[in-house]
Amino acid sequence: MNIFEAIRKDHDKQRELCRLVTSTSGDSKGRKEMWEKLKHELKIHADAEERTFYSPLIHNDMMQEHARHGIAEHHEMDELMEKVDETDMDSPAWLVYAKQLCEKVEHHLDDEEHSFFQLAGKVFTETQKTSIAKDYLEEMKKNR
Repeated sequence: MNIFEAIRKDHDKQRELCRLVTSTSGDSKGRKEMWEKLKHELKIHADAEERTFYSPLIHNDMMQEHARHGIAEHHEMDELMEKVDETDMDSPAWLVYAKQLCEKVEHHLDDEEHSFFQLAGKVFTETQKTSIAKDYLEEMKKNR
């Protein structure tokens, strides 16, 4: 498995969790559970991705700007997660913020999959793609 396949697999999981979170209602056990899962998944994914995938790219002239943009989006998602956390789950605003977060997540995942991956694919050798995937998967496993 290469790094792009590994990340895409987690992206699918995030998309599904977003779908589940935004289809919950009120201060229910299901909403709380799904929200905690999504939040955890987004955090460990961003950390592992920044450490193993973005880190080597930030030193590449062609990729530096893209890597910085991706990291900035991770920070925006962190801020939105805080906003959701600070909002009462019973409040209609909770779902509004959760949907905003999921829209940002979708945008970020699409960005990565449709442009970032293609560019990064030109930077890494096949061996690096496999090696980075191994590191990424280890990071994810450590924090799951």
